[in-house]
Amino acid sequence: MSGHRFNPEKAAKLLDPKRKELVDPVKIISLLHIQEGDFVADFGAGNGFFTVPIANKTKETVYAIDVQEQMLHYLKKQAQQEGVTNIEYVFSDVENIPLKSNSIDKGLIAFVIHEVSNLDPAVEEMFRVLKPNGKLLILDWEAIESEMGPPVHERISSKKLNDYFRQKGFQPELFRFHEAIYGMLITNGKNEVNSSIFHDPKEGTS
Repeated sequence: MSGHRFNPEKAAKLLDPKRKELVDPVKIISLLHIQEGDFVADFGAGNGFFTVPIANKTKETVYAIDVQEQMLHYLKKQAQQEGVTNIEYVFSDVENIPLKSNSIDKGLIAFVIHEVSNLDPAVEEMFRVLKPNGKLLILDWEAIESEMGPPVHERISSKKLNDYFRQKGFQPELFRFHEAIYGMLITNGKNEVNSSIFHDPKEGTS
């Protein structure tokens, strides 16, 4: 994981039709089984490649969360062009999400996990805002060489991420969309995130 952030000047390239052939947003978000009454968060929404299709699946609010204002402006323009009005734009990173606890039914974080320098606070925050039995879908680059995506050293392998979540007590489901792209679906089986699964209980004790 590199802590590297996507360059917003390349946002238009993410809507290239060829990318939709490789990563079909409708097919991918179908794994979340979004209902009309679901509140959904797109963590690291970027240009709205997934946000807009998600907003078309629910009548409730979709929270587009991104740390780069330029990407949110681009997303807002795209949504307006497509007549989508149920998106709320949230300028924030994934480590300090300004949403209430247990307020989200479904969440998506696509091609962002590998950019997070410290997983624990980001994962803790996402599961804090997720309702009990809510689902989080992670999409990211497999740690192999490929024509698209970041350099291998900036990626996180599906095995490493799967092991990480299992160590925290979750039971992720793994999906393959391409040899270089995987998905991981995780159900929030706890009423609220227990901070002890993210932090060493010995810390702060004398």
